[in-house]
Formats: sequence, C-alpha cells, structure tokens
Amino acid sequence: MKLARFGPVGGEVPAVLRDDVWRDARPALAVRPELGADFGPAFFAAGGLAHLERALGDCPELDVEGLRRGAPVGRPGAVICVGMNYAAHAAESGSLPPAQPVIFLKLPNTVVGPDDDVAIPRGSTKTDWEVELGIVIGRHTSYLDSPAGALDRVAGFVAVNDVSERDFQLAVSGGQWSKGKCCAGFSPTGPWLVTPDEVEHNALRLRSWVNGEPRQDSSTADMIFDVATIVHHLSQYLVLEPGDLVLTGTPEGVALSGRFPYLAAGDVCEVEIDGLGRSRQQFV
Repeated sequence: MKLARFGPVGGEVPAVLRDDVWRDARPALAVRPELGADFGPAFFAAGGLAHLERALGDCPELDVEGLRRGAPVGRPGAVICVGMNYAAHAAESGSLPPAQPVIFLKLPNTVVGPDDDVAIPRGSTKTDWEVELGIVIGRHTSYLDSPAGALDRVAGFVAVNDVSERDFQLAVSGGQWSKGKCCAGFSPTGPWLVTPDEVEHNALRLRSWVNGEPRQDSSTADMIFDVATIVHHLSQYLVLEPGDLVLTGTPEGVALSGRFPYLAAGDVCEVEIDGLGRSRQQFV
C-alpha cells in the first residue's frame, strides 16, 4: 500500500492508493476510534495497516488535484537519525567509516510536507541537503534478539530530505549535532509511505538536485549498516514506538564536500528515491 496525507497544514486528509486512485481513509478509520483520525502513532500501534487493507472498499475516491501534500505520517513521537552511513559520505565529511552506527536526534516538529518551503535559519551560511531513506516504525520495539526480526517492526519507508546547517552542526555544537539538525522545517518527508511488501529497500536509487543540477546519486545497497541492523542496534539503546521515524543516512554529494555551494534563498532542492516518490522544496 501507499499512504499519504493531503490538504492544508493541520487539516491533512489521510489517503490510501488503490488501483492508481487515491481514496479517503477517514471512513475506514472512523469505525475503530482507537486508530485515531490520522496516520499517526495511534494508527500504527493499533494495527491500522492491516485494518486499512481489509477496509479499502469503504474508502471513497479522493480528488487530490491541487491539494498540498503533507508528510505521510502525522507528527512522529521521535525522529532518530544515523550519521555517516555511506562510506563515501563519511570520506567527504573528513571521517573514517564508523564501526558502530552514529546516532543523533531531530525534533518531531522538523517534519513537514515534501513540497513545503524551508526557511534558511537566521545567521545561516551553510544550509545543506541530504536525501535519505526513512523507516517508519510499526510496533513497539525494544531489545530485539537479532536483526532477523527487525523488519517485522517496520511499517513502511519514506523519502526524507535531512536538511542540515553545517556551521551550527560542527562549529558551535559542542560535539553534538542537534543544533544543525533541528531548525524549523528541516525534515521534508514524503510524498508517501510505502509498505515493505511493495519496495526492495536494500537496493533503492537515491538522488538529489539543486536548481535542476544533479547532486547525489547512489543506492541504499551502499549503506554501511542496513535497515535490519539499524533497527536492531537502536533497540539495544532506546525504545522505538509506533510512528517513529528513523533516517538511515545520506550518500556523497552534499555541499559539505566543498564541491557545491550551500543553499541560498530562492534555491530549489529536489530529492527522489525509487518507488518512494520525489519531493521539491524551495528555500526561502
């Protein structure tokens, strides 16, 4: 299945794609109040995906023409990120490939729609782009025995632009990265969530462009730590909740490399992952 949310900020309509037609998921959700009225933590925690699959016949067609595309998951409880998970990106950052996953956090309020404008932060001179595969957690996850069971905890995958401010991240961070990661709008997400049965997550092409010029072009096959390893590893140190968003790292080709200029007001950044859709943000 593909899940998306359409409409104005705060008024998004949850929708599901069936037979190439978007359908309004609200009637299907209404019959089970414990799911909530949106694709949020309650929906995933209460088995919303399985229920929606059974109730697709109750979902009327939704005309999405001209509607804003919201993030496909409404306000995750946590956004957990893996840094330097592609060897070439670690090298362009001046680092060796990590022996263990490098973890940092972003605020949930950084998550915005895939086509929303992103404001360059006050005082910023080094705002950067990062196309990433995002994992949406589907079940309470803690102390998994091995990576073998990790994929059972995944509700789906999304494309994310992990926008970063490198000066905030590296020069004034005190050794932590969050200052450069948590600015408003710094996690454009979507356009849709794709369930694991519809995508081969270990071999997806990731690309980004700035003002139409190619920047990143890689594959999730080049990740140092794959999806199952990441979910298992995280479960040893923190509790993952339904609806949480995990970002799995970015490949080479960002401005931090010194090969490209940083983003400025008026620039347009696009990111795309095969099967997960393409997004477009104008920086303002």
